Amino acid sequence: MGRILGTDELYVQNARVAIVVSMFNEQITTLLHSGAVSTATKYGADPEALDTYWVTGAFEIPLIALELAESGRYEAICGLGAIIRGETPHFDFVASETGSGIMRACIDSRVPISFGILTTDNLGDASERSGGRVGNKGEEAMYAALHSASLIRSIRAEQSL
Repeated sequence: MGRILGTDELYVQNARVAIVVSMFNEQITTLLHSGAVSTATKYGADPEALDTYWVTGAFEIPLIALELAESGRYEAICGLGAIIRGETPHFDFVASETGSGIMRACIDSRVPISFGILTTDNLGDASERSGGRVGNKGEEAMYAALHSASLIRSIRAEQSL
């Protein structure tokens, strides 16, 4: 049996991490942001190496995340937002395009960019996912970004041997 990677402790010491957060639905996104910061420091990221960029809405997250990824300053980026369904199809367009944009930015830049965007039917569901009964999805998004960055570090370290 070959090696199993990605199950050990995260290798993120000295990692620079960016957090891109939507100001829209700020009562939810500030909670997601707090969860992301808490998780980053829990796993050894230096709080001084965490930069937060506030954008207008979730739709703007992919562009700013791509710009940050291509700057070469960050090993991981955590995207956080809350898209709450309304009475028009606007929700579907924003949610779909935001997800596609984040994936494109991640693949194009080869920098992990996590999808910490809540897509819920109502404010109550968003509250439950930003520190309520279901946990804090900001924590999970930051863990995903750090985990991918850690795996990339390991893979690149092996390539240089």
